[in-house]
Amino acid sequence: MTGLRDLTLGAHPQGRTALCADWVLGHDRGGHCLIPNGEVVFEAGRVLHVGQTFPGDVARRINLGRALISPGLIDLDALSDLDTTILTIDHTPGWAKGRVWPRSYVERGPYEMYSPEELAFQKRFAFAQLLRNGITTAAPIASLFYRAWGETVAEFDAAVEAAGEMGLRVYLSPAYRSGGMVLEGPGQMVPVFDEARGMEGLDAAVAFIGAHEGRFGGLVRGILAPDRVETCTAPLLRRTMEAARDLDCRVRLHMAQGEMEVRTVQALHGTTAPDWLAREGLLNDRILAPHATNATETDLAHYAAHGISVVHCPLVSARGGSILRSFGRLRARGINIAMGTDTAPADMLLNLLTGLMAARIADAEAPHQRSADFWEAATLGGARALGRDDLGRLAPGAAADIAVFRLDDAVMTPAIDPITTLVTGGSGKVTQATFVAGRLSMCEGRVAGIDMDAAQARAQAQFDGLVARYPERSWQHRPVCELFPPSFPIRQELTHDQHAHA
Repeated sequence: MTGLRDLTLGAHPQGRTALCADWVLGHDRGGHCLIPNGEVVFEAGRVLHVGQTFPGDVARRINLGRALISPGLIDLDALSDLDTTILTIDHTPGWAKGRVWPRSYVERGPYEMYSPEELAFQKRFAFAQLLRNGITTAAPIASLFYRAWGETVAEFDAAVEAAGEMGLRVYLSPAYRSGGMVLEGPGQMVPVFDEARGMEGLDAAVAFIGAHEGRFGGLVRGILAPDRVETCTAPLLRRTMEAARDLDCRVRLHMAQGEMEVRTVQALHGTTAPDWLAREGLLNDRILAPHATNATETDLAHYAAHGISVVHCPLVSARGGSILRSFGRLRARGINIAMGTDTAPADMLLNLLTGLMAARIADAEAPHQRSADFWEAATLGGARALGRDDLGRLAPGAAADIAVFRLDDAVMTPAIDPITTLVTGGSGKVTQATFVAGRLSMCEGRVAGIDMDAAQARAQAQFDGLVARYPERSWQHRPVCELFPPSFPIRQELTHDQHAHA
């Protein structure tokens, strides 16, 4: 009997490979189904068989024991940088902590706070985190707060190479925008626009997609990513939709996601962002829309009418005090929901649990709010959003994008149904292996193309360097110790009384 470690990390195994486990999440009659003591057989990047014992010959059979073999998870707002939102968890308000450019910084001239090499590295490090969490398809998202303006073609050229080397299916192109928020005074945030710069960014993204579409055996696909709706103009979004039609690709546009956006769009256009786009005739079923936590009933009616997919990122939303209202009600309206991680940690299982809890807090009586509904959103929901019927499922002919989750962790004991067990008690740390197009991209924490121990140390040093420069672009340029004070006072030595009480 062959084991996972007998396979070569980063390579496609030759011949037919059979994976066996206590549970397989198969696909039948239009939906997922659980197969006890199941087997998945794949070859040349495609699934050949899903069920119980395969009657044909195989080159190897790997028995994974107490595990679930699942379709790989799909992350359509996927962490792809060293996430700065973790700095906001306990340090508010955001406008005073470097989340918005102050006028003084803008006048000095915004600049890239990472070198090209650092920008390339953070994509590679984030891609490794995604693979370690069972994510096989990702649409990367990164913050523009620390950028000179938008994302660069060079860093995404490097991201394409990283995806190919590491074995991650990606939908990507550089993010662009025609405006940015500027802090004029305490809490006084206004948009400042540069239409020409936005159009240049769109042109660069279109050219990037033309250059990279279909590379690495189809792992790389294009998606247009205008940054946030409040930083985009109608002409930029109109040209984006025209380009998406010509390229036959999706458009990801963050909207209905926060109070700053709501206030800004109301001031600019007299309504909400989805309603504004509906009036402009710009809503269509190519749009993937994170996060919808501030969507009104009218907004949701527009989403349902135009076939827009919501990308739900419950962890980052809940940490900021907002929730989708509600997952079940959106599903009942016929709105497709996909999932995203957005923030660190890039743990989709943690997002599913957070989403489940938040949904029941928002509306305990709503339908479609079981663990299985969230697992479906992270697989079939993502596939529907991308227009792919070969992703998000394990069925003959589908891509061999597979995640293996261990069920033998003591933290998850006693276990019941494998999906419920993983959503309510698991985390990405129980991901045993990740296959993308039949290639072993991650095995027991090891990721193809990267030394994770060395990368972790480099990532921390790089992030520390970024934080050290936050005063340059923060309100009143306060020192780091005031921007981000420690959770508790730091003491080098305890006093005599403290020793005595200890």
